[in-house]
Amino acid sequence: MLDFIELNTTCFYFKGAVNIGYIHHERQGMLIDAGIDKSTMKKVIKRLKQQALPITHLFITHAHSDHFGGAHYLQEQYDIHTIAPELEEAIMRYPQLEPLYLFGGNVPLPSLHNKFLEGNPIKIDQVISEGVYEIGSFGMETYYLPGHSYHQLAIKVDGILYAADVYFGLEQLAKHKIPFLTDAQLTLESLESIKLIKCDGAVPGHGEFEENFWKTVDGNIAYHHQLLTWVKKYMDSHHGGVTHEMIVADMCSAYEVNTSKLSQWLLFRTTVTGYLLALVKQNVLDHAILENKWTFFSKRRRSLE
Repeated sequence: MLDFIELNTTCFYFKGAVNIGYIHHERQGMLIDAGIDKSTMKKVIKRLKQQALPITHLFITHAHSDHFGGAHYLQEQYDIHTIAPELEEAIMRYPQLEPLYLFGGNVPLPSLHNKFLEGNPIKIDQVISEGVYEIGSFGMETYYLPGHSYHQLAIKVDGILYAADVYFGLEQLAKHKIPFLTDAQLTLESLESIKLIKCDGAVPGHGEFEENFWKTVDGNIAYHHQLLTWVKKYMDSHHGGVTHEMIVADMCSAYEVNTSKLSQWLLFRTTVTGYLLALVKQNVLDHAILENKWTFFSKRRRSLE
């Protein structure tokens, strides 16, 4: 079910498991993200046709398949100008890169070629980075906010900020328990940055539009600090160091994350690693290869010994 919600005279969004933005300027219409698959995009197209609303442009915020998976079908139906962030665009053109990097560079097993990790390839007409742009009739400002993805861009058009996955609705945080990220330190920096953006409200990739979205952002910051605190306390209790594999397993168990699917486990492994690396950057943890195992140590614990 996708609800089509009006935010102002030109800005709208389709509210669903993954939100899709829409901007209408007379004969031009821009979608922001494209959902996970053909089925989702069919619903979007049907609704816009019912209201005689055009689709001329597509902006993809980042290269996760739940945000660009429906774009292949959209491009089959429309001659559409597609815009994407630098680096992220390479993954959208070659979606096999995502299971490849999640699998550590090995040729992915067949089970990793699924719509949750690998969308259909799409063509990108224009690659952009952070800045101010005039594309068609759309005046927009983009913001480089990495952490969840490598070169994720949030976009502000006509006063509304489409925030991608820089932050999540609080219900979504609780649901995912250990929400996906690639770098916890960059995630926290991006969360602080987004609070400084002046706008009339924000639409997250997962969650609801809010005019005053800063409390939700602060909730995200607090949640990530909670996870970092868990890692620090855990590491302080293991004076001999802990292998990377054991930390992943114990953190997932602590947060009641239970999965038997390799694809899901790889996502959690990436996220737990993102927290570990944040603490390495903060000079809280150290790491080394011992007996051919990637092992982490608490610097505080070592200093007390």
